[in-house]
Amino acid sequence: MSILFIGTASGAGKTTVTAMYCRHLRRKGVRVAPYKAVNLSLNSYVTQEGKEIGMGQAFQAWASGLKPSGDMNPVLLKPSGNGRIQTVLCGTPAGDVTEKKSMDAPLASAVAYEAYDRLRSKYDVVVCEGSGSPVELNLMDRDIANIGLMRNRRVPAILVGDIERGGVFAALYGTWLLLPDDVRPLVKGFLINRFRGDASLLDGGVRTIEDITGMKHLGTIPYRSLKFPEEDSLSDSDGRLSGDNAEEAFMSNIDALLDAALEAGVDFQAIERLH
Repeated sequence: MSILFIGTASGAGKTTVTAMYCRHLRRKGVRVAPYKAVNLSLNSYVTQEGKEIGMGQAFQAWASGLKPSGDMNPVLLKPSGNGRIQTVLCGTPAGDVTEKKSMDAPLASAVAYEAYDRLRSKYDVVVCEGSGSPVELNLMDRDIANIGLMRNRRVPAILVGDIERGGVFAALYGTWLLLPDDVRPLVKGFLINRFRGDASLLDGGVRTIEDITGMKHLGTIPYRSLKFPEEDSLSDSDGRLSGDNAEEAFMSNIDALLDAALEAGVDFQAIERLH
């Protein structure tokens, strides 16, 4: 079983929501593993086996009670300046992408989906994180992490919108509307992230989005000033980590966010029924 969290934009909270859901399943005794097909970031982590993956996937692995592994982020793209991007496949450097040399998309896709299949064979649930926005119109034909995963492995998805940025209902509807017809039905529900105040104030907008899209509102996650791993360009969180052990500090923060989400009424049972 699998579920995919996609976002209305980069920085919508996919990494944190994925970790939070991994933590929820871990608390229930489910054998769960995280997965992000493609990550564009310099914020990386080296596993015990010497494999380099995105820091977000290491964080999600800890939330799952696991040691990070290369399969959790099979394609890592590391910008290195002057239009050059280092490609890391299953934790191992595999050359550079430049203006004159594009990425081998068929190879990257094969590596990504083979890693996903290996995780699926080992764990009860694979909780997947999308990359950026699933509806970047200039990139959709070679998408791997969002539309590609839904299309090739029929993974159901949940759309995460960040209300802190403003315009969350337009972002939710616009993303849903721009999805290709064949994968749109796989987006089963949506979450509103980082809300401050009384969530009942959103009821009218929530009902409208449910009515016009058929997606189910699965909950509104309250804003908390807690530090979590982010992509480099979006590392503007004002939260803090307590203590000298980063892993323990991140886990304390994700537990606090999960407890807040449960108190706010996020419907984790409904999410479980989707995968």
